[in-house]
Amino acid sequence: MTNRRSFIKSATLASAGVGLAASMPLAMNSCLGANEKLVCGVIGVRGMGYSDLQAFLRQPHTECAALCDIDQNVLSRRIADVEKIQGYKPKGFSDFRKLLEEPGIDVIIIGTPDHWHCIPFVYAAQEGKYIYCEKPLANYIEELNIMERAVKRYGNIVQVGQWQRSDKHWQDAIDFVHSGKLGKIRTVRAWSYQGWMKSVPVEPDSEVPEGVDYDFWLGPAPKRPFNKNRFHFNFRWFWDYAGGMMTDWGVHIIDYALFGMNAKTPKSVMAMGGKFAYPDDACETPDTQQALYEFDGYTMLWDHGIGIDGGYYGRSHGVGFVGNNGSLVVDRDGWEVIPEGGDKPAMERVELQKGDGQGLNNHMKNFID
Repeated sequence: MTNRRSFIKSATLASAGVGLAASMPLAMNSCLGANEKLVCGVIGVRGMGYSDLQAFLRQPHTECAALCDIDQNVLSRRIADVEKIQGYKPKGFSDFRKLLEEPGIDVIIIGTPDHWHCIPFVYAAQEGKYIYCEKPLANYIEELNIMERAVKRYGNIVQVGQWQRSDKHWQDAIDFVHSGKLGKIRTVRAWSYQGWMKSVPVEPDSEVPEGVDYDFWLGPAPKRPFNKNRFHFNFRWFWDYAGGMMTDWGVHIIDYALFGMNAKTPKSVMAMGGKFAYPDDACETPDTQQALYEFDGYTMLWDHGIGIDGGYYGRSHGVGFVGNNGSLVVDRDGWEVIPEGGDKPAMERVELQKGDGQGLNNHMKNFID
C-alpha cells in the first residue's frame, strides 16, 4: 500500500514536470458556440462540490454529464438530485480517472477533500479541461507549484473556489479601502470565530462503511484505520488531509485582507496557538490560533477560535482595516465604516451596506464567462 501511494505521488510530480509534459497527449475541446452547452463532470459531490455544481447549473447553457464519489451512498443521492435539476441522470463513477475518459466533458469541478486536489487537477489539466477547484487550492507549496506548471503547460482556464472574490459587497468594501478615505492604514485584522464548530469527541476506529472505497479516499495520504472522525466533513481538522480553520475559513478571509492592502511578500510571520479549548478531543489542528504578519508600514493579524463566536466588532468573522480616519469592517453580511474622533469624527460614517448572498453564483458566472 505504501508503494502504491508513493507511486501516485511520484507519477503526479513527473507528469506535471515541463520536461515530461511534452510527451503527454492533450485532448483539446472544440470552441463553444453561443448557444451550445458547457458540460461538466464533478469529482467529490457531498459538500461544496455539490454546491459548486448547483451554482454551475444555475447558469444558462450548462449541463452535468458525470459525477464521481468514493461513497456510493453519496453518489446515488447526488445522481438523483441532479436528475431533479436537469431532468436526466448523469453517469456515476467511483474513480475520477474513469470520469475523465468520458467524451464531451468541458469542465471538471473538484470538490474533494484538500489532500485530493492536486492529482485530479493535474490529470484534468492534461486532458485539456477547464477546471473549477475548491479552496484551499492545495495543502503544500510544492503541490501549488505542480498545479501552476500544469496550467502553464496546457493552457487551461482555472477558477479557485474563493467565491468572496466575486461577491459585490466585498468588492465594494475593497474599493472604499483603496480610495484612501480611511487615511493611513496601520493594521489589518482578519478573524474567524466559529461557535457552530464544537469539540469532536474521541471515537474508536471501526469498519469501513458499506459502499465506501476508503483506500481510494486516503489516496496520497498515509494509510490509517477508518475512523468516522477523520472522514467526510471532519477531515479538515486533521493534518493528513487539511490545515484546520486557517485553511478552511482563513483562505477566504486572509485573501481579502491581502487584497485590500495590495500586499506582496511579508517581511516576517509569527504564529502561535494550539488545542487550548478542547485539548483532549479528536481534532489535531489548533482550536485557537493567532498569526502576525509584518509588512512595510503595517501589520496584519489572523485570529481564529473554534466553539465561540466572540470575534472583533461584534462579528464572528471578517476583516477590519484600521486607518487613522476610521476603520472599515466587512464580513459575509455586509460592510460599514466606523469613524475615528468621537464627537469630532475624522470622516463620515458609512452605515452597514448589506450583501446579497450571490457570491458563489457570481463566481461561477465569472468562471463560465
